[in-house]
Order: sequence, then structure tokens, then C-alpha cells
Amino acid sequence: MLNLKSIFSIALAATLITGIPAHATEIIKLATTTSTENSGLLKYLLPKFEAESGYEVQVIATGTGKALKLARQGDVDVIMTHAPAAEAKFVDEGYGLLPRGIMMNDFVILGPKNDPANIRNSKTVEQAFAKIAKSGELFISRGDNSGTNMKELIIWKNSQVAPSFAGYKSVGQGMGKTLLMANELQGYTLSDRGTFVAYKAKLDMAIDFEGGQALANPYQIMLINPAKYPDLNHKGARALSDWLIGAEAQGMINSYKVKGEQLFKATYSE
Repeated sequence: MLNLKSIFSIALAATLITGIPAHATEIIKLATTTSTENSGLLKYLLPKFEAESGYEVQVIATGTGKALKLARQGDVDVIMTHAPAAEAKFVDEGYGLLPRGIMMNDFVILGPKNDPANIRNSKTVEQAFAKIAKSGELFISRGDNSGTNMKELIIWKNSQVAPSFAGYKSVGQGMGKTLLMANELQGYTLSDRGTFVAYKAKLDMAIDFEGGQALANPYQIMLINPAKYPDLNHKGARALSDWLIGAEAQGMINSYKVKGEQLFKATYSE
């Protein structure tokens, strides 16, 4: 029978040979958007998954463009993003597998409470954007190739307005910092609703325009093709994907609230 000293020696030898502790928790590297992090949703969901599965999820919160780049480079095991066109291209190129829509919220245009560009009576988001450009008011863009930034650029294109007018400022920051900057400068910006609700107490801004299919914000989780990168933690990635579409996680997504407001709506269906 092995005594305590022998067990310690075996564990130490395993550490010296492999460079990792014996019985180390397996890590899943998840690249995702700043909105899922800033809203607090991941801090709410992931401890439950980790407790049930034994995996540890390492979150890299960044813009969707950067998340997809990390996945293309084989630097993460799984991604959760919110830019449908970019995600479809990722799958078409052979990098992504099993895209699953797990939840959605929406985008909103935030701005000064007195709405100097008078966008609240706009009929469409494109009309609202055109009014901002014409008014001479500031518009603060994330400018970081995130899902929110991609959505914003699509709206400018559909509004037939080039985002190069004098009041347009591209700041290259995540959603939280962009909100704080827009608040300080009292400009308009496009935000996902979840991050706005999480930051609302810090802001002297209002939702000046909302609603409509054009502002829908769906989120997907996608696996990385093992043919591209066989050494990733594909088993852990699939476990996380399966858990997020399950009844427990979908119920948690629906029940997650900040200051009494529901931030995301679960959307997975077979």
C-alpha cells in the first residue's frame, strides 16, 4: 500500500515531467464578446457549469472580430459571438462547427436625455442615424470590429450615410469604455441593451431610439473544427455548448436580471 510520502512523490514526479499539477482541472478557453462579460451574465452562468462539469472556463472577453481571429489562429477552444454574417463566413471557411443560437437581446441608440438630434420620433433606425449625422451632434463608435461595431456599420450603409461626418468619433474601445466616453461627451452611440443596463447607474444618458428587427442582437456559440486544430479541448468545448442549450442554462439566461430588468432572452430550440 502506498503511504502519504509515496503519493506525494508520484504527484511531484508528474508535475516535473508534464509541467502541470496531477489531477489538474481541465481548462476551456472561451473567446466571447465584452457584452456577455460587462453585463455580468458569464459570472452568473459559468460557476454553475464549472461545478457540474469539473471544467474551468477561462474567458477572453473581446470584440467579435478579435474573438473570431483568435479562433482562426487556434488560440481558443470555443467562441460565443453576435455577428451573424461574420459567423457564417467563419463556418463557410471551415473553421467553425455546430453554430447554436443560444440567446438574444437588442441594440439601442443611446444619447443625451434631451435628444438634440430629435431621433425619438424616427420611423427606422436608419432614419435615426441619418438625423444624427445631419444634426452635427457627436456619434461615438466603438471602432473595434466588434459585433456591435459591425452592426453599426451595416446601419450606416443602409442609411446611405458615410460614417465620416465631423461628429463621428471612432474610439477603438470596448462597450463599457465607449459608453463612459459617450456619456462624458454627451454624444450618441449604439449599445447592446445588456451593457447599457449594467452601466446605467454610471450614465446620464437615455435610450433615444429602440425597436425593430434591424436592432435584433442574436448570440451564437460555435465549436472549432478539430481538422484545423486537433489539439484543442474539443471535448470541453462541446460540453459547454451542450450545457448552454440545455433547459437549466436556458432558464438561467431568462431569469438573469440587473436592477430588475431582464437582459437576455434564451432562444435555443431543436
